[in-house]
Amino acid sequence: MPEWYGPFGGTFVPETLVPALQELESAWRSARKDPAFKREFQRLAREWGGRPTPLYFAENLTREVGGAQIYLKREDLVHGGAHKFNNALGQGLLAKRLGKTRLIAETGAGQHGVATAMVGAKLALRTEVYMGAVDMERQKPNVQRMRLLGATVRPVDHGGKTLKEAINEAFRDWITNVQSTYYLLGSAVGPHPFPSIVCEFQSVIGREILQQARSAWKALPDLVVACVGGGSNAIGTFHPLLKTPAKLLGVEAAGSGAPQAVGSASLTKGRPGVLQGMRTYLLQDAEGQILETDSIAAGLDYAGVGPEHAYLKETGRVEYTSATDTQALEAFHRLARTEGILPALEPSHALAEAIRRAATMPKEARIVVTLSGRGDKDLEVVGQHASPG
Repeated sequence: MPEWYGPFGGTFVPETLVPALQELESAWRSARKDPAFKREFQRLAREWGGRPTPLYFAENLTREVGGAQIYLKREDLVHGGAHKFNNALGQGLLAKRLGKTRLIAETGAGQHGVATAMVGAKLALRTEVYMGAVDMERQKPNVQRMRLLGATVRPVDHGGKTLKEAINEAFRDWITNVQSTYYLLGSAVGPHPFPSIVCEFQSVIGREILQQARSAWKALPDLVVACVGGGSNAIGTFHPLLKTPAKLLGVEAAGSGAPQAVGSASLTKGRPGVLQGMRTYLLQDAEGQILETDSIAAGLDYAGVGPEHAYLKETGRVEYTSATDTQALEAFHRLARTEGILPALEPSHALAEAIRRAATMPKEARIVVTLSGRGDKDLEVVGQHASPG
């Protein structure tokens, strides 16, 4: 389980957290070798979560776009409506294994908060979720869902009032309550061993894509696309495919797309630095101060990215680009109109770039887009913008 991905990763934390991280790593190493842990995870993922999720041919969208065939990996159909379920379930079982009685989490779009609240209810663990005040306002349905599931939602009302600040508050809580509390970190970010743990639980996405593609086509996809904020759905999609010839593409949020705007595109607009326990690509000014981010998608609104993505960018194994708010909204409406599917605004960024590239590729080529979540949480935000066409 790597602590470093080339020059990225590491454990940049206060001394008070080192024992907790060591305890977590030890429990994770033990759980990975325990057949009973694997069986329980797989049973709940199947019977409670609804895995495996289908690989769906978007026939109408493909016909309208022309060019390559577009397939959707339907993580929007897993329990709770997003890929966040996979990691929340796995880490929730780790918390029980460690004898913890309380879960804390951060959330941006609210999907990880909902997944953590579901797991807390299922495993009888008291649950509290930190969420930026800006995100609480634009993701009201998920705030209500968390509360209905028995979780306490803690507003974070300082700084940018989004995901970065929520993570900071969760770390402060963990330092204070480390004996009783498990921090269920939601993305492939933070200090070791969190990036590796999240990657492993989310890699079910890429493993299923491999199995389903080989079963359906006897071949690999030509291009696999996922959105990137912190990067959990993307690393879960990409990691099992790294040693294959498939082309991999991560799509960040460009925000407004204005010439000087950085959006939330740390890989395409940022540079290496240290944030929240890890060395990775960050959006920062010349003095190293973290910049305010901007995206219509709350789950992509983060100034950093998981360290494995930073490494994959530097090695060139994965290509990273960005899509604007407007492009994501256009893709949202297009998928709704052609396929009867409302995607979350986060994967709408990936879908926008997949549509653009499909038009330039041959008809026999196949593109897989990880549809990381469903869009009912975003209806209020979408309604605030005029529908294209």
